[in-house]
Amino acid sequence: MLIAGVDEAGRGPLAGPVVAAAVILDPARPVAGLRDSKLLSAAARGRLAILIRDRAIAWYVACAEVAEIDELNILRATLLAMQRAVEGLAVAPFEVLVDGNQCPPFACAARAIVKGDRDVASISAASILAKTVRDAQLIALDGAYPGYGFARNKGYGTPEHLAALDRLGPCAAHRRSFAPVAQSAFGF
Repeated sequence: MLIAGVDEAGRGPLAGPVVAAAVILDPARPVAGLRDSKLLSAAARGRLAILIRDRAIAWYVACAEVAEIDELNILRATLLAMQRAVEGLAVAPFEVLVDGNQCPPFACAARAIVKGDRDVASISAASILAKTVRDAQLIALDGAYPGYGFARNKGYGTPEHLAALDRLGPCAAHRRSFAPVAQSAFGF
């Protein structure tokens, strides 16, 4: 019975997409050290992401872009990214386990598990893939939009980022529906 774990990264930041991953682990090829991505160093996440991609039966990473976040709201955009991640799997799961307290509609059974990224290996694996992909995206955005510190703050509203927003105004990577962006010196 194939079970996919699903998690997201990037609900809280002021910039960049929200990223979701779906992973079906292979019990015959376990990945040691899986846990919530927030509890791992960047180096450990990177090593584990390589192992997950190599050993999983299937995995897929999907996004909801900034425009979708602003149009739908962050919750609906997150659920959309999760749907896309599951739909992108090369193998259809029998059931989907989602980190959190609600599930988007899927073509199969699904359960939401609060703190699932700490307790369910496939959700932990999804957490790691989503976080490593999103972090890489924000590092790339840092090159495209220098001055906001995206490589360091990953889009979160740190004092440095908020000061840059006031100084530079929002860029195309900012979520304009988020209050700190809308209220910046050049806000809407």
